[in-house]
Amino acid sequence: MNIIKRITSVFIVLGLAIGLFAQPVSEFREGERVVFLGNSITDGGRYHSFIWLYYMTRFPNRNLRVLNAGIGGDTALNMYKRLDGDVFSKNPTMLVVTFGMNDSGYFEYNWDESEKFAEEKYQETYGNFKMMEERLKGLSGSKIVMMGGSPYDETAIIEDNTAFRGKNDVMQRIVALQKKSAEENNWEFLDLNGPMTEINRKFQANDPGFTICGPDRVHPESDGHMVMAYLFLKEQGLDGKAVADFEVNASGKSVVRSENCEISNVRGNKGNLSFDYLAYSLPYPLDTIPRGWNAKKSQADAMNYIPFMEEMNREMIKVSELEEGNYNLFIDGEKIGTWSADELNKGVNLAAETKTPQYQQALAILHLNELRWEIERNFRDYAWIQFNFFLEKGLLFANNRASLDAVDQEAENNPWLRMQRENYARMMHQPYRETREAEMNTIISTIYEINQPVKRKIALVKI
Repeated sequence: MNIIKRITSVFIVLGLAIGLFAQPVSEFREGERVVFLGNSITDGGRYHSFIWLYYMTRFPNRNLRVLNAGIGGDTALNMYKRLDGDVFSKNPTMLVVTFGMNDSGYFEYNWDESEKFAEEKYQETYGNFKMMEERLKGLSGSKIVMMGGSPYDETAIIEDNTAFRGKNDVMQRIVALQKKSAEENNWEFLDLNGPMTEINRKFQANDPGFTICGPDRVHPESDGHMVMAYLFLKEQGLDGKAVADFEVNASGKSVVRSENCEISNVRGNKGNLSFDYLAYSLPYPLDTIPRGWNAKKSQADAMNYIPFMEEMNREMIKVSELEEGNYNLFIDGEKIGTWSADELNKGVNLAAETKTPQYQQALAILHLNELRWEIERNFRDYAWIQFNFFLEKGLLFANNRASLDAVDQEAENNPWLRMQRENYARMMHQPYRETREAEMNTIISTIYEINQPVKRKIALVKI
């Protein structure tokens, strides 16, 4: 099977999987505060940042906030314990809840009594979640979204990494528990596990080592996080919404149609044509650099597995009745590329052209959003040490000399604690935290200033 047929097959199965598992998730609105509660995949992951980047570029006037409330290693019980101090305190208007990876256990699946262990882990998760569920029921003014998390990949052939057989089965039982809770409480729901598992299995048919769940089978790289973002946005009904889509008739110098944009001042003839173009959105920029320790895959790599460009990143220009021949396309005087009259008549996706001024404008937003993400990660590391260390010591948010002494006493024998020591020594000081918070707010304000689309001049010049 060639690559095009294979990808098409995956897209069909993916659509079926989404239809089977998911219920609609509300679109984010102006002023929304969306909090993602989860484990390390949320804590150190980028899927929520990729989702916000979509809103930053597609809805430039819809100022909202997307907040990370993930902590590495967390189970539903850990999340329950920090609801007040780390989640509800963020004043969410929408709370996305996901758990299951750590709840379902790890090495115990290699034991003789793995089935017994699996049942015990599920029942333990059930009890812990029921405590959380009661708290979520009492949260007023916030929509709840239950999200089945990304899968543990049991089927990839990965050198020096033997899969824990049966672990993802327990995770899928947890997804079913989340879905049932959503139905009973009139909450929203989507599943990432099923569709991502289908993608893995389809591509593993030709490449047994393929995975979008990362080399440890647990933590997706940037490509996997982009798949997660795509699935979330699709559940919000955002597939099919164009960045812009328009047609200009060269012979009549007229605008045939325009979607999410304005076309004006059409001049020239069938051989040379120019017009003004104001889109109401920006194209979605894709990061081509693998991010994270020892990472090998980038956000852009996900385009090989999902129809994001076709469904969610279309900035289509169509020009009909041009004279036959090839044309150079210029935007604001800069040559973008060369297309034939036939290609322009069929339509060209400008969102795939990284040279355009509007793509470069969006790329600046991507880099600023990445900088914001890095600062937010400092706050998540600060939260980790508070709730995974100080809570048990009776030093939650004490942030005094006794706190630092407690860290130093145990850091030598605790590598995770040792890694967080330097960040905590800074973050324990309120003025430092306030300054970092101000940095994030400045970055966000800048994003919502520079994300406003600009009127561009497009010219087609026959070669």
